[in-house]
Amino acid sequence: IVIIVIFVWGFEGFLKLRVIPHDAMEIKVTAQRWSWQFDYPEGALSINNLVVPVNKPVKLLMSSRDVIHSFFVPNFRIKMDVLPNRYTHAWFEATYIGEFNLFCTEYCGKGHSEMIGKVTVLSEEDYLAWLDASFNEGEDLSLEDYGMLLYTKRACLTCHSIDGSIVEGPSFKGRYGTELLMTDGSKVMMDENYIRESILNPKAKIANGFEPVMPTFQGTLKDRQIDALIEYIKVLNE
Repeated sequence: IVIIVIFVWGFEGFLKLRVIPHDAMEIKVTAQRWSWQFDYPEGALSINNLVVPVNKPVKLLMSSRDVIHSFFVPNFRIKMDVLPNRYTHAWFEATYIGEFNLFCTEYCGKGHSEMIGKVTVLSEEDYLAWLDASFNEGEDLSLEDYGMLLYTKRACLTCHSIDGSIVEGPSFKGRYGTELLMTDGSKVMMDENYIRESILNPKAKIANGFEPVMPTFQGTLKDRQIDALIEYIKVLNE
């Protein structure tokens, strides 16, 4: 009798965790080494910052672009593997406003420990204001300043430093206008065309000494955003 009672009690908790409320808002989560991308039904996009309204069920439709990751938010007691070529689901409802840590808890390579994001819970009014602002991001900034913002917001800093140090990929400092050695022995000038190609098709030309781990940003960056990143990389030569 005791075991039956414990089973029923536990099964009710399991159903609460697994059955997604019908009125939940859906956010697409894409994991890649080493960042989180969040796509909203309204068309907004956020990197490493999952922004949600308070007291609203949120369904996460998750997949990976490369290897297995794991989506873990300790404060909300949710943890789910994120797999390539397959969707997984999780849901939560934040009941108070604030910022909460988001971790990857499946080892995914050298940058695994840096794959840290956050969940930002806003009031309904502030959430709608954030959505509006996301559509006009960077309009009041110069290309250089917008590129500086994107360097952090789009997690470029995870793999590319701006101080000359080597992380997972080449540093941006002092590289523009220089000749780079590729893994196949060829040499390429780092100009606007090379930077654009590396953003949209990063495996086309691999710099010598580095692994082809950079994901493509095809479809996730607009032309103005690519231009802004190029301008920012240019000024790092000064």
